[in-house]
Amino acid sequence: MLSIGDLSKRTGVKVPTIRYYEQMGLLAAAERSEGNQRRYERHDLERLAFIRHARDLGLDISAIRELIALSEHPHQPCGNADRIAADHLRSVRDKIGKLKKLEQELERIVSHCDGDHAIEDCYVIRSLSDHGLCDHEH
Repeated sequence: MLSIGDLSKRTGVKVPTIRYYEQMGLLAAAERSEGNQRRYERHDLERLAFIRHARDLGLDISAIRELIALSEHPHQPCGNADRIAADHLRSVRDKIGKLKKLEQELERIVSHCDGDHAIEDCYVIRSLSDHGLCDHEH
């Protein structure tokens, strides 16, 4: 049996986050010791590691909840799990595309700077004040 502190240390998940996952139903409510301390078993450690990895990959709570539910039926087809991962991959790619546009726009804005101008002539300030100076929507 592990205390919540031990579980936190072994998974790298902060104690308040572990409590939050319990409240959200991602992690079963822990058994309690005679002193009313939470006590976790190995399967809780494995579940929390699963959740942590999924969060590190950027999956939201609802996707993780669905993946956990799917994982409880190991002999069923994995089409739904594949769909969740593919949907998330599309979302990540969309975000990367938007970030690349932001990067290009910021590079363009910064390229006008030489640091020798007063704020009243600063291209960064002007471009932030006038969206029309941007090359494209972002």
